[in-house]
Amino acid sequence: MTPMGMALVGIGPGAVPHLLSLNDLRAELDLRWAITRRPQAAQMGPFQGSLAPSSDFQAMLDDPAVQAVIIATPAATHLEMAQACLAHGKHVLLEKPLDVSLARAKAIVDLAQQHQRQLGVVLQHRFRPGVARLQTLLDQQGLGTVQAASVSIPWWRPQSYYDQAGRGTLARDGGGVLITQAIHSLDVFRALVGVRRVVAAQASRTRVHRMETEDHVQALLELGQGAPGRLMATTAHYPGGTERIEVIGTLGTAVLDGGHLRVDFINGEATIEIKAEGGTGGGANIMDFPHDWHRDLISDFVASIHQQRPSRTHGGEALKTHQLIDDLLAAAGPVIDL
Repeated sequence: MTPMGMALVGIGPGAVPHLLSLNDLRAELDLRWAITRRPQAAQMGPFQGSLAPSSDFQAMLDDPAVQAVIIATPAATHLEMAQACLAHGKHVLLEKPLDVSLARAKAIVDLAQQHQRQLGVVLQHRFRPGVARLQTLLDQQGLGTVQAASVSIPWWRPQSYYDQAGRGTLARDGGGVLITQAIHSLDVFRALVGVRRVVAAQASRTRVHRMETEDHVQALLELGQGAPGRLMATTAHYPGGTERIEVIGTLGTAVLDGGHLRVDFINGEATIEIKAEGGTGGGANIMDFPHDWHRDLISDFVASIHQQRPSRTHGGEALKTHQLIDDLLAAAGPVIDL
């Protein structure tokens, strides 16, 4: 099979796992363009010296050999960029979140449907082996009926992170900890156990950071089967811990600690354990994680194009997670200064 022509728009730190993944997938993908506002400063990783970065977005759009585009630019730019790519017949893989607001996010999903092109979102935690195994177990009722579940994201970002232009603002990022950091774990949690409604929530701006939006959120939830749920997400937990999802079922308990899964069954059935290596990006080094999940996500996205089916993290799925974030903030009301 001829490798699919691909373009990458945005060559900032968030592009590193994409570049590594695209290098791994050279047999099925041909990275033809790397678009950035500052080509002279672009760090191309494994493609350094073999592909010249460009600032000519329109030339990339006009290249008929480009079938799909990865957009790894700030969230506030996504709608316009995705619209241009879709209008030129390109499939689109967007870095999370879809955009800064639910309305703009929905507009992107609608455009992809109108143009009959695949739209994927980079929610790579879905591709952790432990997450995939737990999803299968729950789908097969292996834990019985869910009785309770919780998600905790005790991450850390230093003030220098929020001192960067636009970080943690509504205009550039669309919000704070929920839409920028916790979105990955929220997406996994929602996919695993469902969320019917937000019972109560509080969004806070701790004294640890100077920023526009929230850096700490806690909430009580009603899960998909009616069981109680609990959420905590923050970037004020120094030096940063591992995100954790716990699911209590009538047949046993599952714990996802980062990418590490452990399932213990009440009847004494053999424990399921899947260990994961590498960090999760929960500390000051935001890129401290392996690129394997990105590679598997991109591979699934390419397969979705060939097979004409939605990818595992298609736009509709990402839209549901964005809706949950909006529901959490709506239930919380104004952000509280602590």
